[in-house]
Amino acid sequence: MITTANRLNTVEEYYFSSKLREVRQLASEGKPIINMGIGSPDLAPSQAVLDAVALAIQDENAHGYQSYQGLPELRSSMANFYKNNFQVELNPNTEILPLMGSKEGIMHISLAFLNEGDQVLIPNPGYPTYTSVTNLVGAEAVYYDLAEANNWEPDFEALEKLDLSKVKLMWIGYPHMPTGARGSLDLFEKLVAFAKRNNILLVNDNPYSFVLNDNPMSLLQVEGAKDVALELNSLSKTFNMAGWRVGMVSGNADLIDAVLRVKSNMEH
Repeated sequence: MITTANRLNTVEEYYFSSKLREVRQLASEGKPIINMGIGSPDLAPSQAVLDAVALAIQDENAHGYQSYQGLPELRSSMANFYKNNFQVELNPNTEILPLMGSKEGIMHISLAFLNEGDQVLIPNPGYPTYTSVTNLVGAEAVYYDLAEANNWEPDFEALEKLDLSKVKLMWIGYPHMPTGARGSLDLFEKLVAFAKRNNILLVNDNPYSFVLNDNPMSLLQVEGAKDVALELNSLSKTFNMAGWRVGMVSGNADLIDAVLRVKSNMEH
């Protein structure tokens, strides 16, 4: 009998994978279904995006293998996006890495920085992928509670009381999924200071930054954040392009290079 790898003992099929299959089955049976599952946009991208892609597929060079780091023009546009919207300066050659969606980045970052037995601070409630990827790479999830009474922000007093000696990485995400809490630059400053004090890689998962939000923010706006932080972002929610699988991770050159070493050995 062929057995599966031990790592599969730590995870089940992704929740939305099985749930959406169930939804499709019910719909095929004629049941009236209101799908409140995965947060997929229900509008098309702008016509300008569709026109640009229609033109791009005529390019004879569009169908071959591409650079592991993405087109220079794409990275430059991403850098301009961060400068225009967040006032964050990023070097497009060394501090930005395009991804096939930010979810891919969660796996690549975990593979790049976590050893078996390392601990990972994960928000509760929070995106379930943080836990499943942590388990898949053999690290240990340590949950920190987010409470409505505290605006769904971490309790730093409680965090400092934990034994943080094995904690290597901390996941955050503001605007927060699933509560919608927006966070603040003051919160980001506290998180960066906490990460520096405890030698923890801080990763902000930021795909919702422009959803019902008049004041989009980036963790990288905080002075010194690049020393200890990475930020994920995505075209999925902001531009209604979830199925196109285009995202990015940004941070200092050394951190980005570590992620690239994983990514370049897994793709093409």
